[in-house]
Amino acid sequence: MNAIEIKGLTKSYSGFKLDNLNLILPEGCIMGLVGQNGAGKSTVIKLILDMIRKDGGSICIFGRDNTDNTALKEEIGVVLDSIGIPECLTAYEVGQVMRRTFKNWDRHKYSFLLQKLSLPSKKPFKEFSKGMKMKLGIAVALSHNARLLVLDEPTSGLDPVVRDEVVEMLMDFTRDEKNAVLISSHIVSDLEKLCDYVAFLHKGKLLLCEEKDRLLEEYGLVNCTEEELICFPRKAVMYKKQSPYGTQALVKRDDMPCGVKVSPVGIEELFVFMVKEAK
Repeated sequence: MNAIEIKGLTKSYSGFKLDNLNLILPEGCIMGLVGQNGAGKSTVIKLILDMIRKDGGSICIFGRDNTDNTALKEEIGVVLDSIGIPECLTAYEVGQVMRRTFKNWDRHKYSFLLQKLSLPSKKPFKEFSKGMKMKLGIAVALSHNARLLVLDEPTSGLDPVVRDEVVEMLMDFTRDEKNAVLISSHIVSDLEKLCDYVAFLHKGKLLLCEEKDRLLEEYGLVNCTEEELICFPRKAVMYKKQSPYGTQALVKRDDMPCGVKVSPVGIEELFVFMVKEAK
């Protein structure tokens, strides 16, 4: 079964349109949603969570329409950029509220996560740093036996050591093959370590959605002169950028002539190439 299945999703605002989005996230997998500010990442997440009304298309979560809020609330753990916890509450009091909110609230796991993430239980939320607030949101999301985590920039504001801990926690979560994670982040290095699938959004359009390992196997970089580039098969050269020092091209490895050195490409480099070409 697919954790998320989106077909023909559209949403229009003044000056922005999410245009015919099709996306599938299988169970047991982590998908990274990559895009510049304003690309539509948060809009997609809000539509999945039924926080805003879609203009067209369909969204299913574990085979059910996403507007079935009552049934799906227990199965989705959510961390948004705006955590939404009352500032007067302590982490302990948040746990007491959540115990009455979720049928499957696990207070032992919540206490363990507070300790693991070095969060004080008696300090008011308003006195937390941005990183501490995000960590508390993650602790809540992981403490009610959700099957799907939906995370909007969860590593924003965290130091590298804590970011690495969060990445490990999310990878542990998907060791259960019934679980899945959708995560948006501008820290592409985190997504490269973490994700099974990568989806590139640009100005409301999906440029690419593919398995990460397949992307890294399929594409590579070639440094060459403009004259050398002209000699390569047209179908091999996807995107290029030129500088006074030469030309760098993103190519499909299988379509390149034998003997041409093709270097590995990272997810961040791949996204930058695609966005520049789209512009």
